[in-house]
Amino acid sequence: MDKNIKIVADAAIPFLQGVFEPWAEVVYRSGKEISPDDVRDADALIIRTRTLCDEKLLKDSSVKIIATATIGTDHIDFPYCDSRGITVRNAAGCNAGGVMNYVFSALYGVCSRKAIRLDGDKLGIIGVGNVGRRIDQMAGYLGFKVLKNDPPRMKEEGLHGFCSLDYLLANANVVTLHVPLDSTTRGMADDAFFEKIRPGTTFINASRGEVVVDAALKRAIPKLGPVIIDTWNHEPDIDRELLEMVDIATPHIAGYSYQGKQNGTASAVRAVARFFAIQELYDFFPRTEELELESIKLNLKGKPQGEVTSVLQYNYPIFTDDFMLRMEPEKFEELRANYPFRREFYVG
Repeated sequence: MDKNIKIVADAAIPFLQGVFEPWAEVVYRSGKEISPDDVRDADALIIRTRTLCDEKLLKDSSVKIIATATIGTDHIDFPYCDSRGITVRNAAGCNAGGVMNYVFSALYGVCSRKAIRLDGDKLGIIGVGNVGRRIDQMAGYLGFKVLKNDPPRMKEEGLHGFCSLDYLLANANVVTLHVPLDSTTRGMADDAFFEKIRPGTTFINASRGEVVVDAALKRAIPKLGPVIIDTWNHEPDIDRELLEMVDIATPHIAGYSYQGKQNGTASAVRAVARFFAIQELYDFFPRTEELELESIKLNLKGKPQGEVTSVLQYNYPIFTDDFMLRMEPEKFEELRANYPFRREFYVG
């Protein structure tokens, strides 16, 4: 095994420092500040979404593998990486549980504040991948009728269990976005989208900010019910007017659970370890002694809405995150970087 491997890593990735040092030189940088000079003689990059991996960064570099500790990959130029023979790995599904927790804590919390009953509501999921599946399971457990729209899955699996986007928008009481950002989803929530949505619908975006057209959402807010936004256009320089208009606003932390961070780092470490045949790290998983952060099983079956709300807020008091962003929106990036881990909950 080559012990002269050089890895450049985002310093904000948790549980990473010290892991590769016995086998490689590791240079830690702020994700946004990783530069062509940093990667010129690097063999691997371990990053988050804040590092744009394109020709500008990678040209004349020796990078062989990029491992992102995130679900999203729109910060990586795949055609360019393919042309250079650079392997790319992401952490698919790593934060699905955390995002599920976010959606239901936010939904029940805001409906409690606005005295909105959720009995018999239809919850529409746009994008039913790793995160969407978890939303689907939790919604069914809580008694929602679930409407699902996912064109790639519909094409592969058939229409059974899915519906058209138009039908979902016209019939759902809650619409939550969980699509990847690509050419088919960028700007999909535009004026035409919001014109089709039924009045009073709760709207949630915890996918990517660029999926929503801010101006269209602002025009639609008077007709919508509660609006919950975690992901924003132009982060960290978010639209302050939109911030003031929505009911829950958070700094892109929906997936920032303790377990999600463990999963994301483990995925990135294992990918790089296997690429360079570092067998000791093939099954790496960050272990800690913080028992209070271990995931917890909740029994919510058949509970009234008020009790469900109370339990969810106890386990994830989401309005604290909302308050912190509203108080200091200019610290968007700092709030993300210093976000205190929260434990995940699950049901069964």
